Amino acid sequence: MENHYFDENDTLLVIAEKYPETIDVFVSQGFDHMRDEAKRQAFGSKITLKNALMLKRINARTFSDLLVDRIRQQRDNVDASLNTVAQEKSADDLQVEGLLPCPVRIPLVEQIQAFAKNFKNEHGFGMNYDLKAASMGLDWLKEKLVDETDPDQLADLFISAGFDLFFEKDLMGKFKADNVFIDGTGLKKLNSDFDNDYIDLKDPAGHYSMIGVVPAVFLVNTKELNGREAPRSWQDILHPQFAKSISLPIGDFDLFNAILLNIHKTYGAEGVESLGRSLMKSMHPSEMVKSAGKKAAKPVVTIMPYFFTKMVKEGGDMIAVWPQDGAIISPIFMLSKRAKIEKLQSVVDFFASKEVGEILAHKGLFPSINPEVDNRLTAGNKFMWLGWDYIYKQDIGTLIKKCEALFNNAVGTVEEK
Repeated sequence: MENHYFDENDTLLVIAEKYPETIDVFVSQGFDHMRDEAKRQAFGSKITLKNALMLKRINARTFSDLLVDRIRQQRDNVDASLNTVAQEKSADDLQVEGLLPCPVRIPLVEQIQAFAKNFKNEHGFGMNYDLKAASMGLDWLKEKLVDETDPDQLADLFISAGFDLFFEKDLMGKFKADNVFIDGTGLKKLNSDFDNDYIDLKDPAGHYSMIGVVPAVFLVNTKELNGREAPRSWQDILHPQFAKSISLPIGDFDLFNAILLNIHKTYGAEGVESLGRSLMKSMHPSEMVKSAGKKAAKPVVTIMPYFFTKMVKEGGDMIAVWPQDGAIISPIFMLSKRAKIEKLQSVVDFFASKEVGEILAHKGLFPSINPEVDNRLTAGNKFMWLGWDYIYKQDIGTLIKKCEALFNNAVGTVEEK
């Protein structure tokens, strides 16, 4: 990604003062000192970006792309240009809403803008869209949906990851129950990475589409194992030997909820409580990548989106582990209005296309469902999926709240030895 904002020899303080919006990025990637102004002044003024990333063994190109993405979102008004392509709206226009994954937002924006222009020329009516960065969260959508009862007032197509928005009975769930949505992708065969006996991502009821997934994997700090075997499965993560030594993506609600739900399904309430006891008490919830050389307490394992493993340099103390029992996935869902499917079909086809799938899989490491996409995964890598039978038998919104309570009540309950 082109970078004309900062240099690798700039100090962290210089970058943060010039672009305050990058502070959250630094903090989320383990630069704790950047959160507090006084510590930021003391720490950030003494180290360059190049040296900081070398010290933490973080891939410089990938991290810089995250910083640039956040700056462009704020300074170049990428979201505004994305959401106002169709200046002249008419009653015939289609409306698309939702969230785009942050690591692939800019290349997706470029594809969407080109598609929207061609769509208008070809069909005579427009495609307006409000597709925000995933980091902005879903509250803006939930506020629109919570009191809405008329499906005609909904957008025609929604895209987002996770379970809470699309399965909450007070949100999308009430419209799904009225048969408002349809899977319009027409995919008879999924990508071979998913088209197998142990996982089936196609909604048998035909309501939900899926275009990709966000897998959760382990980043193990081998220097901190202290004689323990590196965990190879989710069951290993729940073992008492890893109490207070695991970093979890609590700030990433979509992925964290997927983890809670899958652990509850497989290991029950005790499994969720064990996961809570595994959380490292001294860590900020949003921490994802930690340095092997930092003097303060460090997690033995960081559970993180597969994408962030690109930041870790080979040959260091950090190793990425794909769970043997499967990387828990947070699906990237697409909901299309049944009543508008004829007008929507080319839009649905676009978001489910090979081109969009390759952006997800190659630039974001979000494996695509499209069978024509090479997800570039190691043969034999499995996924852990909640399963449609389980989803339809549960009140997912209530279950998420139950799991969160179990987890939070268990955090910090392990006695110090």
